[in-house]
Amino acid sequence: MSQARILVVDIDPVIRSGICSFLVTQGYAVAEAGNIRDAQTLIRKFQPHTVVMDAYLQIGDVSQLLQQAKSAVPRVPVVLLVGESGSGSRLQSVPPGVDELLQKPVALTELHTVLVRLSKASRPARSFAQPSLKPGREVLDPFLGRSAAILRLREICTRVLASESPVLIEGETGVGKGVLAKWIHQNGPRAGRPFLDLNCAGLARELLESELFGHQKGAFTSAVSSKQGLLEVADGGTVFLDEIGDMDLQVQAKLLKVLEERVFRRLGDVRDRAVDVRLISATHRELQDLVRGQRFRGDLYFRVNIVALRLPPLRQRIGDIAPLSEQLLRGIARQCGRPEIQISRSAMASLESYAWPGNIRELRNVLERAALVAESNVLREDHLQFPATSGAAAFKLADDHGTLQQMERAYIHHVLQAERGSVERAARRLGIPRSSLYNKMRRFDIPQGTGRHAPCELPSQAAD
Repeated sequence: MSQARILVVDIDPVIRSGICSFLVTQGYAVAEAGNIRDAQTLIRKFQPHTVVMDAYLQIGDVSQLLQQAKSAVPRVPVVLLVGESGSGSRLQSVPPGVDELLQKPVALTELHTVLVRLSKASRPARSFAQPSLKPGREVLDPFLGRSAAILRLREICTRVLASESPVLIEGETGVGKGVLAKWIHQNGPRAGRPFLDLNCAGLARELLESELFGHQKGAFTSAVSSKQGLLEVADGGTVFLDEIGDMDLQVQAKLLKVLEERVFRRLGDVRDRAVDVRLISATHRELQDLVRGQRFRGDLYFRVNIVALRLPPLRQRIGDIAPLSEQLLRGIARQCGRPEIQISRSAMASLESYAWPGNIRELRNVLERAALVAESNVLREDHLQFPATSGAAAFKLADDHGTLQQMERAYIHHVLQAERGSVERAARRLGIPRSSLYNKMRRFDIPQGTGRHAPCELPSQAAD
């Protein structure tokens, strides 16, 4: 039996994300739209089995969209979501073609029950082809690799998985904090419940408060209707707050109340609402420094830091670059509709010698760009393009994070590249005999030809 396809159309990104996340955990294939134009396109391409639609779409006419849905997919059920009591007067009458009416805030379990019932009622008369949608990006295993740092992280995460305590994930930009947060949710006691995320960086206080706590109609000038916040939509599930170190101090005080009392209040509301969520937060900043600088509340820091996890940067797990690259390339090949993409030894050595300031995110971008420009399914060193342009910038492992062996290997590789693969010139520049350089290349698994376009085999005797 093919997977049931649900189209969710709602102007509110928080509500839309919450519904979609829940439906995905229930096994549905889900597409989403924030306006009628996008919804019209998806009706044609996605061919949904059911449409869940906001009654107050701002662009276009709801009745027109209903007619198009029924015309494109005969007998498709439509669930209409209407506002809370007090704001429902905007809906003068139920448009023809609506099969079910649910009031916001919609209970996700009730929505699921309605979808199951509508599916059973309409299934016999419907036969749809599977949509040909391009698969999304590869979802990485957050513990892929054999480095001591990543094995230790896996051990800690496994131990705390069943806990309901708040989790703080620390690490540089691009190390995969969001991937780890989702893994914790999907393998923890709240799996199957909503997982919603919000990036706190760059959001003004008013917008952040509205997204997190929601607001009542008339709470501010543009609040023309009441709106659920992230906490309300994710009730029973997990909320992931990325870059929590950038959160405004006033919002921090309200978040502290949620963690301590399990209640919150919408903007412009006069009553508290109970909520049950697990908080996972992440930051690339040192929160203790922010606490000392009075830019982050100390009491909130101790509440979010009960389970502290630190993701190591890529430069501290050089041995994991190969398996990470292989998995990323499998996903890139699927995206591009190509057969398996491999990577040459010289290209891998180049990847392992780079410092990766952007970590796994940057690694993905470099590999994707290389796969697009490569004329074959084997990536060579000359296919790789790094942001750093100078020799000094290219060699950035020489900091206090790398081991002596990692820095030695990286520097030898850097010199070979600078000398265009000439072992004689590289040895002279390093101040060691050629035979010693060959021995080091064997020990560090650096192929001869590094710095050239075509690698060759190491000679049996030291001769350039």
